[in-house]
Amino acid sequence: MKMKIIQLSVGKPKNLMYTSKKYVSGISKDSIPEAYLAKDCFNGDGVANPEFHGGEERAVCFYPFEHYAMWEEEFKTSLRIPAFGENLTIEGMMESDVFIGDIYQIGEAVIQITQGRIPCSTISKHNHEDRFLKRVFETGYTGYFGKVLKEGMIRQDSEIILIDRHPLEISILEANQTLFHDFKNEERIHNILNVNELAEAWKLQLNKKLDSLKS
Repeated sequence: MKMKIIQLSVGKPKNLMYTSKKYVSGISKDSIPEAYLAKDCFNGDGVANPEFHGGEERAVCFYPFEHYAMWEEEFKTSLRIPAFGENLTIEGMMESDVFIGDIYQIGEAVIQITQGRIPCSTISKHNHEDRFLKRVFETGYTGYFGKVLKEGMIRQDSEIILIDRHPLEISILEANQTLFHDFKNEERIHNILNVNELAEAWKLQLNKKLDSLKS
């Protein structure tokens, strides 16, 4: 399947509501025709919790469009893109198809995939579905992040080109399944850590898993 952008979205953190309680998040974004991608984020974008979002290794958030139909069927609802707060809702780039360290040119920008997303409860709050977070963990359909190797303009109709496929071919889905479910598998953890381009936050998480196995 040809890779393509379904929607480009940006947005600053906002005050949102869930079950009559306020929370602040950058998950609510709006569709725009184009945006300049700088080193740390798209112009006009922002995060509320920099501990888990944003920064140079998480400058761009991707989410596969293919999952939307599955979630809508499972939860008997209609989801508004970007339901996961992603910047790029993309087709043809599911977690099983994308490898950590892969490099893509999208419009004028060049982006390298760094890690899977570690989802939080904001996904459930934003979509008003308490089961959402648990199911995202179970499936590994989290979306993923990338860092910017070359800044530039991205448009909603920009072409996506795979420039370089990482030779170790550790997919986002494999990494997710290891961190979330198969975290006692030392061989798989070491295989993921062998990818030098893996985000530092993930290296820290996986090394903690290894340390816990030794104790």
